[in-house]
Amino acid sequence: MDSFPTTAPRISLVIGNPKPMSRTRTLAERFTDGLIAQPGRDRVVIDLAEQADALFPPRTELLAPLYERLSGSDLVVVASPTYKASYTGLTKLFFDQMRPNALQGVVAIPLMTGASAAHSLAVDFHLAALLRELGAIVPTGGVYFIVNETEDLEAAVNAAIARQRSQLALLKAPWGGKHAGNAIDGR
Repeated sequence: MDSFPTTAPRISLVIGNPKPMSRTRTLAERFTDGLIAQPGRDRVVIDLAEQADALFPPRTELLAPLYERLSGSDLVVVASPTYKASYTGLTKLFFDQMRPNALQGVVAIPLMTGASAAHSLAVDFHLAALLRELGAIVPTGGVYFIVNETEDLEAAVNAAIARQRSQLALLKAPWGGKHAGNAIDGR
């Protein structure tokens, strides 16, 4: 008999776009909601654009609850637009304040947006590497959305969900993380 938790998965999204309510946030929420289509899930969005007072200068007392939330999550989706072929400085500043291995055993999916495919490797070479450095389990390739005027974003989101689900199905959770369970199908 599988020993999966009976509680709803704790899902956290971190949005590293300096603009509040950005297109990056919208895409990350659509992607996550489509991937984890489970009623009763516990989902929180940490939009770093709304945390500027806590980040400049870094105020540990304001950031600590956010870091605790991430450390206790079953799944973390970290989303950033591509700036200078990498994730934003806002994203870096937020994660630089975390203690080493703060995401130990937490499953993470990196997600980035950009104007063209030219920077699509940044999601795996930069953002996924950052998450692994903090101890996160990054079991799949990252998600990259091209957000130009001609891109059919709804189709791109649906394709990314299908790709991630097929990759995660190969692993068939428990993912070996500290939160044994399958956030995808809720078992």
